[in-house]
Amino acid sequence: MKTKIALMIITSFCLYGCAKDSGVLVAKDSASIFEDANCPFFVEKKVEDSSGSKSYRIYEQGATGFVAPSALIGDMEQQSLTYCSNLGKSLKVLKVTRTPVISYPGCFPRAELEFICISNPNTQSFEDQIFIKLTNLKKLLDNGTITKDEFEQQKAKILNQK
Repeated sequence: MKTKIALMIITSFCLYGCAKDSGVLVAKDSASIFEDANCPFFVEKKVEDSSGSKSYRIYEQGATGFVAPSALIGDMEQQSLTYCSNLGKSLKVLKVTRTPVISYPGCFPRAELEFICISNPNTQSFEDQIFIKLTNLKKLLDNGTITKDEFEQQKAKILNQK
């Protein structure tokens, strides 16, 4: 019994391991895996993007009919999230395209994810942080909370943080 289970696990890893994986590609410089597809597929638009950000695509295709498109999508979401995180940005999924759960003869499961990496809204650049600190310090001087000497000392500290 244990041998059968181990054999099934090894076989499923081998079958999934034979999947075609594109890695992250620039969308405008690459063709969709569904461009000349002879098999049915579904397109789910998540959001529209008018930011002009560079869009990316990533796709995977199972080597057999035993891989669910949802498993491919989950793997691609993790890869794209890692890609954007390495850029110091957040992931924004634009579109997901996939084959049906039930595969047709000669049609292996496949999925494609289009996404952009957007700036984290809560992150400020180092220069922005310095500007905010100096602005707040100036407000303290203007309302009389600190003296001119205290202002100059604190300002020097802030500017020396570079």
